[in-house]
Amino acid sequence: MKRRELIKSLATAVPALAIASKVNATSLFVEQGIEPVAAGPFSPNWNSLSSYQTPEWFRNAKFGIWAHWGPQCEPEFGDWYAREMYMEGSRQYKYHTEKYGHPSKFGFKDVINEWKADQWDPAVLVSMYKNAGAKYFMALANHHDNLDLYKSKYQPNWNSTKVGPKKDLIAGWKKEAEKNGLHFGVSVHAAHAWNWMETAQRSDKSGPLAGVPYDGKLTKADGKGKWWEGLDPQELYEQNHALSDGSLDNGKIHSQWNWGNGVSVPSKKYIEKFYNRTMDLINSYNPDLIYFDDTALPLWPIDDAGLRIAAHYYNKSVKKHGKVETVIFGKILDQMQRKCMVWDIERGQSNEIEPLPWQTCTCIGSWHYERGVYNNKRYKSAKTVVHTLIDVVSKNGNLLLSVPVRGNGTIDELEVAIVEEIGEWMKVNSEGIYDTRPWNVFGEGPAIASAAALSAQGFNEGKGKPFTANDIRFTTKENILYAFVLGWPEDGVISIINLRKGNPNFSRTINSISVLGLGDNLAFTQTDTDLRVTLPQNKPKLSYALTLKIA
Repeated sequence: MKRRELIKSLATAVPALAIASKVNATSLFVEQGIEPVAAGPFSPNWNSLSSYQTPEWFRNAKFGIWAHWGPQCEPEFGDWYAREMYMEGSRQYKYHTEKYGHPSKFGFKDVINEWKADQWDPAVLVSMYKNAGAKYFMALANHHDNLDLYKSKYQPNWNSTKVGPKKDLIAGWKKEAEKNGLHFGVSVHAAHAWNWMETAQRSDKSGPLAGVPYDGKLTKADGKGKWWEGLDPQELYEQNHALSDGSLDNGKIHSQWNWGNGVSVPSKKYIEKFYNRTMDLINSYNPDLIYFDDTALPLWPIDDAGLRIAAHYYNKSVKKHGKVETVIFGKILDQMQRKCMVWDIERGQSNEIEPLPWQTCTCIGSWHYERGVYNNKRYKSAKTVVHTLIDVVSKNGNLLLSVPVRGNGTIDELEVAIVEEIGEWMKVNSEGIYDTRPWNVFGEGPAIASAAALSAQGFNEGKGKPFTANDIRFTTKENILYAFVLGWPEDGVISIINLRKGNPNFSRTINSISVLGLGDNLAFTQTDTDLRVTLPQNKPKLSYALTLKIA
């Protein structure tokens, strides 16, 4: 068959793809992809996906750690660097021009080239996270900057095996997660590169380079004689399209996140490329969890690519295990969608026991490593992390904690100390965390009254009163009730109103009460007002969260 006839026949077989006359048959399959699709009980629609049941292993795990690590960590200047370095006058723009040069001459593609990850040792990091008590580990597979951090068939030139570190980061993380007995997950953010990188199409409005375009519109032909000769920046930036309405308003992207409100709608080619990249990631690396940084599923509601990915992912698990043993996370979900996947609340917590398992994702610093957080010692403390974990678990949730990784692949000594202290607390108290379920009420105490409502996909953490010794959280397992006391009371006496005599939530007889790690049976008195427990004299080192074991 002649080349032109072959292309024509393939176009008939794959009508969704617009094929230019110069495209050859090999590149056609790379663009459209023929990734294996698993058959099974799930179909790519919300009704079908709503039969999903959260795996018991995830409900029991409670705690995961995330390496939200990619080329935007190389400048060590915080979140959304690849977008905001192109915003004239922003702090990232100022930093970038001083460190690297003007974004018309040194763009984000060049930051990727600077990123070598030369001190990355996943064996050291993952074993540290296991010792901290994590039961699952999440690795960034790509961010909105659109670089795949694995050997990617459908992003063959702009992936971490070809540029930057020239290593398969996902393979390295996965190997160590499995060696340490942790469930392995990947986070996928690249669906939004289309509009997120629109700032790269701009130019300065003032100054000596006013009107000189940034590098967002460069093409393969522009690379002659440069380090990226032979590479097409448009395969990375994806900016060969008209701007979204209001694109020059830097905050407009938030109201357009759900692919509405005037956003530039991605081409079918872009959508199918994202679909194939994600399918390749699933089929090649077999993650147990996928975190999508999307309102619901990627590219919904303008396309069903995310639904197709989800149905395949669940069916693939059913084929292997006889049931779904995998987890997908989504952000802003309606009641139907919460049945289809696990609801993730970003930097925030629910204020009640949720009927379905959920997760909060948060970070001890900035999502991408920021040197200023380290210099100014602005990390969350281990105490804050432990309190968050307890609060989340009491409400039927899990905690996914990001520990920012430096561009070179290490974490700093302040982060190491925080991770190790979390592990120290977990070694004593994890009995009341792992394998537990919510009790009749999640807790009591003054922090409940001051809890802030969720905003968008979360963002209510730290807005209420700090926890004190008067704040109690509950979990239960078999015939044991665990009461976490979020501080050491000055008088050494704990008062728990929800365990008073006659309380309909607790009608059983208390036989004994002990503190995990101390072991002694404690003196207690149960009245019509409260349960009063007298603590021992030997105050433990990490006394900011005690676990009462009530039998």
